[in-house]
Amino acid sequence: MIQLISSKKIGLLFVALLLIAGCKTSGDQKFNNRKVSFNLDWSFHLNDSLVDKDTIGTSTKWRTLDVPHDWSIEGKFDEKSPAGYGGGSLNGGLGWYKKTFKVAVEDSTKITSITFDGVYRNSEVWVNGHYLGKRPNGYIGFQYEITPYLNYGDKSNEIIVKVDNSKQPNSRWYSGSGIFRNVWLETTDKLHVDQWGTYVTTPKVTVQNADVNIEIRFQNEHSESKKIKVLTTIYKDDTEVTSATQYITLTPKSGTLYNTQMQIENPVLWSVENPELYTAVTELLLDDEVVDQYKTTFGIRDFKFDLNKGFILNGKQVKIKGVCMHHDLGPLGSAINTRAIERQLEILKEMGVNGIRTSHNPPAPELLDLCDKMGFIVMDEAFDMWKQNKTKYDYANDWDKWHKQDLIDQLLRDRNHASIFMWSIGNEIPEQWNETGIEIAKELAAITRQYDKTRPITAGMNPPVNMNIDDVTLQFEKKNVSINPLAGSGVLDLIGYNYAHQTFEYHQKNFPKTPFIATETTSGLQTRGYYDAISDTIKKWPVRWDLKFTGGNTGNTVSAYDQVQAPWGSTHEATWKVIKKYDFLSGMYIWTGFDYIGEPTPYEWPSVSSYFGIVDLAGFPKDVYYMYQSEWTNKTVLHVFPHWNWKAGQTVDVWAYYNNADEVELFVNGKSVGKRAKKGDDLHVMWRIPFQAGTLKAISRKGGKVVLEKEIKTAGNPSQLKLTADRTSIKGDGNDLSFVTVDILDDKGTLAPNANNEINFSLKGDGKIVGVSSGDPVSHESFKGNKHTALAGKCLVIVQSGDKSGRLELTAKANGLKQDTIVITAE
Repeated sequence: MIQLISSKKIGLLFVALLLIAGCKTSGDQKFNNRKVSFNLDWSFHLNDSLVDKDTIGTSTKWRTLDVPHDWSIEGKFDEKSPAGYGGGSLNGGLGWYKKTFKVAVEDSTKITSITFDGVYRNSEVWVNGHYLGKRPNGYIGFQYEITPYLNYGDKSNEIIVKVDNSKQPNSRWYSGSGIFRNVWLETTDKLHVDQWGTYVTTPKVTVQNADVNIEIRFQNEHSESKKIKVLTTIYKDDTEVTSATQYITLTPKSGTLYNTQMQIENPVLWSVENPELYTAVTELLLDDEVVDQYKTTFGIRDFKFDLNKGFILNGKQVKIKGVCMHHDLGPLGSAINTRAIERQLEILKEMGVNGIRTSHNPPAPELLDLCDKMGFIVMDEAFDMWKQNKTKYDYANDWDKWHKQDLIDQLLRDRNHASIFMWSIGNEIPEQWNETGIEIAKELAAITRQYDKTRPITAGMNPPVNMNIDDVTLQFEKKNVSINPLAGSGVLDLIGYNYAHQTFEYHQKNFPKTPFIATETTSGLQTRGYYDAISDTIKKWPVRWDLKFTGGNTGNTVSAYDQVQAPWGSTHEATWKVIKKYDFLSGMYIWTGFDYIGEPTPYEWPSVSSYFGIVDLAGFPKDVYYMYQSEWTNKTVLHVFPHWNWKAGQTVDVWAYYNNADEVELFVNGKSVGKRAKKGDDLHVMWRIPFQAGTLKAISRKGGKVVLEKEIKTAGNPSQLKLTADRTSIKGDGNDLSFVTVDILDDKGTLAPNANNEINFSLKGDGKIVGVSSGDPVSHESFKGNKHTALAGKCLVIVQSGDKSGRLELTAKANGLKQDTIVITAE
């Protein structure tokens, strides 16, 4: 039993520990876990001067905090940051964490380990002065056994973690710094299932029956052999489905691999619409007493990638409508929070997204758990580079020593997730163009197949043509194309290309035996709420990938019409038209679902976050979101934009995304300016009209009957604030979040689309404000303050609960505007 020193939440933790320690039989404890959160009451110190160097001592100043924690997001944006604008212009550095804890005497006969889900980067760990090890990779979890070094009873223990993110740049995007994922303390019997010690496969699936194979690795830390009873029970929800029992003998001081086979009648299959899950609970019994339990969640599904029909799930053709996602959570930085990830996935699901690519690293375990539960088709990606650097201090410097261990750990950790349908062993790897890359790919593929044979292996490869793709079609028709060596090597089970959508239709000719997935597409650029005057001209910003961008405007904005693309990419509409057209194209992963910190293409400083997202950094959808919603969902959609606040007589392009209708008619102040209907493969309709203040109204019709009506009104002067929470009731657990949208309205309640007031926030109750953002890529305001400037009339404030029930009263104020208050209940 572990006791945390000076924890304000010790009561809750003590109860949880009692539950874990008290497990004797499978009964009510059948879904027990062996690990407890180790996130509370850490001390942190950031070496922010040359005097500190890389040491700590008795004079070191510490502050108390909980992890997950990202110290970079707390800093100031810095044009001279060594991370560069690609890394978000936020500094790294060298940080130290320490924590004091006690372990009960009765646990002295057990095995105690500490697990870190991710520490960025170059972490080193000590317990009571004993060095445990180093892990350079910031994205993969790792575990150290600490049993030999512990004190028991009243004598305290101290753990120290050194995190060195001082050598930069080491990432092409914002990485964050610190213990940015969860930490766990795990206590097991000397007889136990190993970490990531189960592997569940379903080799044969039909509507009538599913075969379930479970491979389990046991550890026996006793000095003598032990004969144990292994009971494995499969549950659907809380109902037992089937079970298997076997007696085995475990040899001393070693691991033993055990296999069991079961069958489930009339299985409920996992799908993106109905992501049904099962749970396998493995119990080890010694002398009829349960000494260990291990829970594994899995799904039953049958799938394949077909040369002609693309992705087939449970016998049904499914187009993968995916997005690429970096790991940061916008204003929360890289510090993981389950509710924040869930909110992102909810927003994407509402858009029609059914796939996530974990670009370009192993994700937080919580993301995969949510994808399992919510129904996403995941491409789990391992590396952004191999031996050759992309930035000076990146993972390539650690490749030779660490890549095998890191890949194995990722595979062991992730392979039971129902949502994972493919492994990606790399993204845009420079070595893909030569024999060195092919040999590395063979090694990585062999490792992957050793630990999981159930999923295809792919990589996000550069396309087989020069990036000047205006003449791509001609090159392909003349077959004047140099095939990517890695793609043509036969190493991969699934050909994955990034961009060059014009080449997709020729894939079957070039790779007649290997299915295809568009691993990364589009790279369209938008600033939410900003619109250029002429919308039907396509712009490539920058003109070429290797040229510095000198265009745009002094505000570093990009038109929110779907008209601006990176030179290697394409517009959203152009890409989806190709993917939609061909059955053999399994699907796509758009760059990107959300804006992310860093990589502000096409701009450099003062821009500090990306323009690629379909949703901005605050979680507010851009207009193109509704194009996808109209194409990817059964919801009836009519989205009209832009706003209706312009100069008198100014020519404005009005777009409408719609579905389930034949046409849309547009009215200005009650007068029709024409009907429009999509033709051919059109995905929107447009009117070019002079601005008149008043009301813009659109009506979609089908068979002459009204389907939907939408109005946009000219807003008057900003006069008031309105707060709207995504959830007004949250858990009082110290972790849950309420995301509160702030709208700036005129006196009639119309959104003021050009308002950019500074908004101040205050909170009463047991909680705190943990993030603010407007989604503005040029804003240098802190994400961690109590004030923020709105963009296009909107802002976001994130409230986190304390550990007590009660009311949280959030108030927003701005000069000259009527304030607003909202009540959030923590339960």
